[in-house]
Amino acid sequence: MIFIKRTFILSIIIISIILLAFFSTPKKQKPLNKIIEDERMSEIDSDGEPLDEELETAMMKEDPVRDFISDQLKRATNFFFTNEINVVAIGDSLTEGVGDDTENGGYVGVLDETINEEKQLVHFDNFGKRGNRSGQLIERLEEREIKKAIEKSHIVLITIGANDIMQVFKDNFTDLSLDQFTSEQIKYEQRLETIFDTIKNLNEDTEIYLIGFYNPFKRYFSDIEELDYIVESWNTIGADVANRYEKGYFIPMVDIFDEAENEFYLSGDNFHPNHTGYEMMAERILQFVIHEGERNNE
Repeated sequence: MIFIKRTFILSIIIISIILLAFFSTPKKQKPLNKIIEDERMSEIDSDGEPLDEELETAMMKEDPVRDFISDQLKRATNFFFTNEINVVAIGDSLTEGVGDDTENGGYVGVLDETINEEKQLVHFDNFGKRGNRSGQLIERLEEREIKKAIEKSHIVLITIGANDIMQVFKDNFTDLSLDQFTSEQIKYEQRLETIFDTIKNLNEDTEIYLIGFYNPFKRYFSDIEELDYIVESWNTIGADVANRYEKGYFIPMVDIFDEAENEFYLSGDNFHPNHTGYEMMAERILQFVIHEGERNNE
């Protein structure tokens, strides 16, 4: 299947927007009751019952910047994080927190404030770096500081891959085809395996969570259906790789940004999350980490 060729001018526009968005410099614990009732990770009311779908939608529309974490999830967080643990976050601009208007470190900063609100139990090391692609992350995993942090870690959080897709646009902007994305996807899979292998060689007991990415491109080019397919297929590869490893997990994010009427969740560049978007990412990460911790202790 061939990706429909665009005119030279449209290609230039695509790359200009992408480069501006991604390269600009913006100013074991006790078992838990099951929190996640379905894949949508719906909000939970004070009685512990899932909210009716219509009510949930109404709440979103009425208060899109509501408190990002439910009371029950907050209680579960306090109950789950009872021992001192080390969390290492590595990857690209989503881990660095680019777009966070509070300049608080994106989802890592939100997790830090939430978990350590009452007592400092979890230590976070944030090695996110704007613009990083998977090959560059492999190189950075050889840095002494990062290696030492992973060796002591209990959890490793990763965001990587969006810049790999962007690089395909940059390298082929006058003659794009789906084959170019497919070819690069194979290399991305191999590099992901190297990343997981490197982490496991440093610390075989750590839990690795690969955080999926969303599709910011379609906000400008909604008529290009292949963009959704590309993001979906690359996320599928990420999930497949993560699931090959013991204590390897994939956390989907695309639905959060697809379902929102997403000026509420994106920063001014319309690519990176704003603080509220990072709060939603942090909530999803907490849900997965706690849920997997519960399963591992059953």
